[in-house]
Amino acid sequence: MSKRMTLIRLGAALFGALSIQTAMTAHAQDKVTLLSNWYAQAEHGGFYQAVAKGIYKKYGLDVTIKMGGPQVNNMQILLAGQADFSMGYDFTVLKGVEQGLPLVTVGTSFQSDLQGMMTHADVSGLGALKNKTILVAGSGQSSWWPWLKAKYGYTDAQSKPYTFNLQPFFADPNIVQQAYPSSELYQAEKSGSKAKFFLFAQDGYPPYGTTIITLQKTIASKPDLVKRFVKATAEGWKSYLEDPAPANALIRQDNKDMTDDQLAYALKKLKELKVVTGGDAATQGIGIMTDERWKKTYETMVATGLLKADVDYHKAYTTQFVKDMHVMP
Repeated sequence: MSKRMTLIRLGAALFGALSIQTAMTAHAQDKVTLLSNWYAQAEHGGFYQAVAKGIYKKYGLDVTIKMGGPQVNNMQILLAGQADFSMGYDFTVLKGVEQGLPLVTVGTSFQSDLQGMMTHADVSGLGALKNKTILVAGSGQSSWWPWLKAKYGYTDAQSKPYTFNLQPFFADPNIVQQAYPSSELYQAEKSGSKAKFFLFAQDGYPPYGTTIITLQKTIASKPDLVKRFVKATAEGWKSYLEDPAPANALIRQDNKDMTDDQLAYALKKLKELKVVTGGDAATQGIGIMTDERWKKTYETMVATGLLKADVDYHKAYTTQFVKDMHVMP
């Protein structure tokens, strides 16, 4: 056999082996379960898009999204090993760290929390609520309400429970209430109410929104999987903002009550508020988190009595998976 033929056959054998390896790699998808923090909606669009467009698969991940809801205890399910990741919230993780729970935030969807205040047209801003009745849900009492009281000198005497019924707001022009831009504000506008919305983050409320949480042991044992999941999710968000149709189809499949109109409205608000692409994401990439922001959230919780000062807030997050991602808007 000539030397040339030998080289050709060796090359063909090597190519074949590489092809087999590539094929095996393509099919060796790591199974991952993600638990959402509410019923499927546009605020989960990046995750659903990464499924719908095959972005997770591109990173060797076979991702199943389990839908959360009001009766679902995400942290309990995550700690029990029934999910690999959960959508979450900074305050929840910091309180978990205070209690000794091994929760870690590894990335974020939004550069700010989407929580805000819905008011009638006469209100000029969050600092103009001294004579207003403020509707606050139980979750707000342990998150943004202490911050708002401290910032503007409001009192508990002004607050009444928010029961997720908008009729009191519609009936009384002196009532303002907590809201999300894609939910209560959407409902108010559909009813013809000339409501205003003020995002808490624009007045300095520091936490991120719809974060990605996992466990310390997952980071220790599967750092590459965590890195791939976070990167693919960031790419999913970028893709969703460009063409939401694939994700929206899956969202409507999981949440039969979700309408095209509300999905479109929510996406419009996400873009207007620049919660995915604004802030640090504008220069460092989608999904970015910083030590400075986490320190502000820790200080806010301590100052308002929601967290003990001796908590090591650094345990609540890591920037190792997002600092070099650079998924630019």
